[in-house]
Amino acid sequence: MVEITEVRVSLRHDDKLKAFVSITLNDSFVIRGLKIIRGNSGLFVAMPSRKRPDGQHQDLAHPINDVTRKYLTEKVMAEYERELANPSGHPGTSEEQHAY
Repeated sequence: MVEITEVRVSLRHDDKLKAFVSITLNDSFVIRGLKIIRGNSGLFVAMPSRKRPDGQHQDLAHPINDVTRKYLTEKVMAEYERELANPSGHPGTSEEQHAY
């Protein structure tokens, strides 16, 4: 399985968009453009997407099974919660925080 070795969260002060997220896989591949969104059922992780000419959004990258989706969601939401709890508003000092 691919390992998420870094999660970077950029908080937003918006009713719906709560954060932008970048993840690093195996210390060698970065995926930017994930979002934490407040939906009707609570917070969820939205994958990077583009808007098609018909107005629909199409994911550019996404997990292809439930195990990977759950793993990604847990890692991203844990880092989001850490950022919310950080009173300074600066990136946390967890082992997952590294400079690009």
